[in-house]
Amino acid sequence: MAGKKILIVEDHEDTRELLEYNLSASGFEVRAVRDGTAALEVVRPFQPDLVLLDLMLPGMDGLEICRKLKKNPDTSATPVIMLTAKGEEVDRIVGLELGADDYVVKPFSPRELILRIKAVLRRTPENAPDRVRTWEREGLRVDFEAHGIEVDGQPGQLTATEFKLLSELILGKGKVQTRDHLLDTVWDTHFEGYSRTVDTHIRRLRQKLGPYADWIETVRGVGYRFRS
Repeated sequence: MAGKKILIVEDHEDTRELLEYNLSASGFEVRAVRDGTAALEVVRPFQPDLVLLDLMLPGMDGLEICRKLKKNPDTSATPVIMLTAKGEEVDRIVGLELGADDYVVKPFSPRELILRIKAVLRRTPENAPDRVRTWEREGLRVDFEAHGIEVDGQPGQLTATEFKLLSELILGKGKVQTRDHLLDTVWDTHFEGYSRTVDTHIRRLRQKLGPYADWIETVRGVGYRFRS
């Protein structure tokens, strides 16, 4: 993954320099800023492949920055990993429900963080399943290579996690996908007790599928499946 671009948003200078050093040494192209305003100014010209975002920032906090990134069509598919000293479950859930792709609590191991970054980057379009390039039924079309969907001829905007979730359901070919399985495959790790995060992403995904929302069926007490 050499050459992938990482935007670091971190106000503590020592942590920012530690991240810059380790990510650069791992072959990433790195840009680092100290607050949300600077992050939103640099994200468009820099076009990062991933944003590493501290939660506790001066002025605009990380949750608000994440919300803005996910609402902007130009950055909605850009993966976000939240990095913060706040480890309470509620903070993790809020971050993930806003569309963050992972959540790392300080103090962290640089090696573990880089592994998590690489895991999230593996969800990008260039790593879409080789066995299926596109999928289409009635007015819903999914392009696994372009990382895009069309709903009745209109392009849809999915986050990287939402697209991965939809892909997993479609490629499951009607099989029931448990919440634990979706956490393991879509988020590349298991967040103990975070089944509500799956439910939140399913709800948002259904909203974006419009008239085809009910193609994602709830199997009570188990999980979800895509109508075959």
